[in-house]
Amino acid sequence: MKMIAFPDRSQWPALLARPLQDSAEIEKKVQPILQQVRERGDAAIRELARQFDHLELTELAFPDEAFEQAEAQLEPSLKEAIRQAYHNIRTFHEAQHQAVEKIETMPGVTCWRRSVGIEKVGIYIPGGTAPLFSTVLMLGVPAQLAGCKDVVLCTPSDHPAILFAARLVGITRAFRIGGAQAIAALAYGTESVPKVYKIFGPGNQYVTAAKMLISKEGIAIDMPAGPSEVAVLADDSAVPAFVAADLLSQAEHGADSQVLLVSTSKKLLTAVNLALMTQLEELPRRDLARQAIENSRAILLDNQDDAIELLNQYAAEHLILSVENAEAVSERITNAGSIFLGNYTPESCGDYASGTNHTLPTNGFARAYSGVSLDSFVKKITVQHITEAGLRNLGPTVEAMAEAEQLQAHKRAVSIRLHALAEN
Repeated sequence: MKMIAFPDRSQWPALLARPLQDSAEIEKKVQPILQQVRERGDAAIRELARQFDHLELTELAFPDEAFEQAEAQLEPSLKEAIRQAYHNIRTFHEAQHQAVEKIETMPGVTCWRRSVGIEKVGIYIPGGTAPLFSTVLMLGVPAQLAGCKDVVLCTPSDHPAILFAARLVGITRAFRIGGAQAIAALAYGTESVPKVYKIFGPGNQYVTAAKMLISKEGIAIDMPAGPSEVAVLADDSAVPAFVAADLLSQAEHGADSQVLLVSTSKKLLTAVNLALMTQLEELPRRDLARQAIENSRAILLDNQDDAIELLNQYAAEHLILSVENAEAVSERITNAGSIFLGNYTPESCGDYASGTNHTLPTNGFARAYSGVSLDSFVKKITVQHITEAGLRNLGPTVEAMAEAEQLQAHKRAVSIRLHALAEN
């Protein structure tokens, strides 16, 4: 990693900048794909599969027997691990249910809010170099808990762990479709693939561009997304080998993954760099990880206050606090997707099985976005009930405000009722 010692605050924005992508150029390539699927449906999907994936898709949907075969193909130990992760994720997300609470804002005026599952949601799981069956759990569990009636999976991968996890979370329909064309199929619907109301899931720059484009057309998406990233704040209480392992766990996602190390200890930064070089050579995906590490930075600062301020400016997807009093420090973090405390909370646990969701805002979007939760799969509908006495109490307030805004019909909707009450 490149070490930057005591940078001036004027340098911080440049040091924290993510690599720029030519989104306009990517969108130019994705837009025709969306158009083809919108106009020609299944035929376009088959044609695009031949063009991009060199696949002949006779049937777009996974047959029922594929799920049964998948379970038989998996090692019992992996099935048990997936079930344990499912249990932990479900336990954490189940606690996010909120009981309906009726609030009397003034005598006779009662308001409340209830959660309703989004009826039709789509989950996209990329193929790529790693079968992301963990993401099936992360998206499928809250959809299941929210009571979404139709949960549609699109993935170009037929890895048995993906299909096993899909059955576990109650996926209703699954299709072997990848890339931007999968997003288009979910957004517009085809002869085989049902149209959904909201789309979730990671993907490459083309998938991300497709999601952003369809969001402009009124189809909801989980959040904007970019390459995976981690930031680590470490002091002399940190274990250098642990820090190096955490940095590499993100770097192995791909050459464009973002890795940032911040410390007030030069000794710690030097030790981590040595550990990185040793551990890197042991990784099967070392070429990808090496590229990410070479593009990453270790920043040495004077004090912890500066470090916290810098990290809040960065707004990391994953933030590891390997420092003394980590929980107290975490209370000062205002921008992060998910925080990991202490030497024995590796980010990998959040990625797989601790219970929190690993679908998180990247690329600085943690300044305004939360990670996926149960709330991501529900709509909040407000309800109110006003009694006759309540309208007598509230009505004059509404009349005065409507009059001031020169909206006479609004005022009349109240006044006509008050007059009727006065006559009774």
